[in-house]
Amino acid sequence: MHPQTHAAADVMQELTHPTPSREAAPCWLYSRRSLLRGSLKAASALAMPLQLLGCGAAKATQLPYSPDYGPLAPVADGSTGLALLQLPAGFRYWSFGWTGDVMTDGVATPGSHDGMAVVAHDRQRLVLVRNHEQGNNNGSFAPAARSYDPQANGGTTHLVFAPGTGQWLASWASLGGTLRNCAGGPTPWNSWLSCEETSDGPHNGFSRQHGWVFEVPAFGNAQPEPLTGLGAFRHEACAVDPATGIIYETEDSLPSGFYRFVPEQRGRPALGGRLQMMKLKGQANARLTAQGRAAAYIDTGRGAAPGTTWDVEWVDIYDPTALFLPGTEIYGGVVLQGLLQGASSIVRGEGAWYGNGLIYVCSTSGGEAACGQLFAYDPRRETFTLIFESPGTGVLDHPDNIAWSPRGSLVLCEDGENTPQRLQGLTPEGQLFPFCANNLDFTPSGLGSYTRPSGRSFAEDWRDGEFAGACFEGPWLFFNIQSPGITFAVTGPWSDGAL
Repeated sequence: MHPQTHAAADVMQELTHPTPSREAAPCWLYSRRSLLRGSLKAASALAMPLQLLGCGAAKATQLPYSPDYGPLAPVADGSTGLALLQLPAGFRYWSFGWTGDVMTDGVATPGSHDGMAVVAHDRQRLVLVRNHEQGNNNGSFAPAARSYDPQANGGTTHLVFAPGTGQWLASWASLGGTLRNCAGGPTPWNSWLSCEETSDGPHNGFSRQHGWVFEVPAFGNAQPEPLTGLGAFRHEACAVDPATGIIYETEDSLPSGFYRFVPEQRGRPALGGRLQMMKLKGQANARLTAQGRAAAYIDTGRGAAPGTTWDVEWVDIYDPTALFLPGTEIYGGVVLQGLLQGASSIVRGEGAWYGNGLIYVCSTSGGEAACGQLFAYDPRRETFTLIFESPGTGVLDHPDNIAWSPRGSLVLCEDGENTPQRLQGLTPEGQLFPFCANNLDFTPSGLGSYTRPSGRSFAEDWRDGEFAGACFEGPWLFFNIQSPGITFAVTGPWSDGAL
């Protein structure tokens, strides 16, 4: 065995060995400590949360590039030498975990890379968990003990990165037998909540019902059992308030709810809790009639100007496991319970992230142009604010995954039709700018065909591949490009600008 391969196997064995406790901090503590050591500019960003966008002088403006970081240009990958990304001058990156690459456990890296986060760290290593939004019945890529449904081919992989040297150390299958693991979210107790965006189950050929959230620990092995209390619906993302342990959830559907799970015991969602759906106070602009009942509710996707703030209350979901409408196999059993109580609808809720005391929420298709909206929920004040709305795809093309940066801005992953797709920044002052562009063109007129050590070749133009899984940890930004499936680690002069 090659010495480097042997070292990677040692890392995998150490981190998967069951251990009662480890000295590793939750993912956001490292960034917060770095921020406190950072510049006054970074500190002032904390004092001006993004909820101010769209209010008076804080109107959002779209820029061709960051005035601080500068324009984008092709930059060579430190791993392959290929110019896979366009970035501002001074930024460097290393690719890893291409679809088909053989991982430390001997399993080929699954495709459809999606949500991801750093779930633990110590001085030498960062531990990330990455979703794979695969959705067919080709079978689990993980061992049987870590697989929920042996037919399903979605799941998660673990990645280990050395921030001091910029080296990727190991990767392995950590959860399998799930479906369409889209996004999710990190927890303060060193785990990842992986969300299934589906309603598939025995009614269409799978051995078990899907549509759940699964918890994947940073250390040890995942238990492949769903957290049924968090609901059965087409989940997208989760964000945890570290002060309370309440888990907030988005739903990628039409209509969709914004939910919260109030656990019986903080940090142990498997022990149960109460699922609720957000209800906004104000003038209703939508109605429905179902099960012999009529209800009026607020649809946040229309008729609201940026800066609009609603007061929030919550309604109980009496049956979190009711995936389908009563007596049918039609999706919507959970969201209907909320709507019939006047709970509010979001147009395809996708990304969610905790930052600076707020929960940021993305509506991928909301707004008058149906190109995307961003909201900020304040759990202390119980308010929900529309902070940004895209006027068209040229400005922001259907944002999906989002993440909060250590300097107080948001990172937005586009999932639209534009070529190339972009990773954009949104500052507390309301400036929107592209930070990174997809440059994965393996045609003869682009980078040319490329073959990995696994033998898999890439010869297509993938510049329309969506960005996903963005997350910061110290001086590193990690993200995926879902197709053809690559993970990136980027570093550079962050303190020069807002990201």
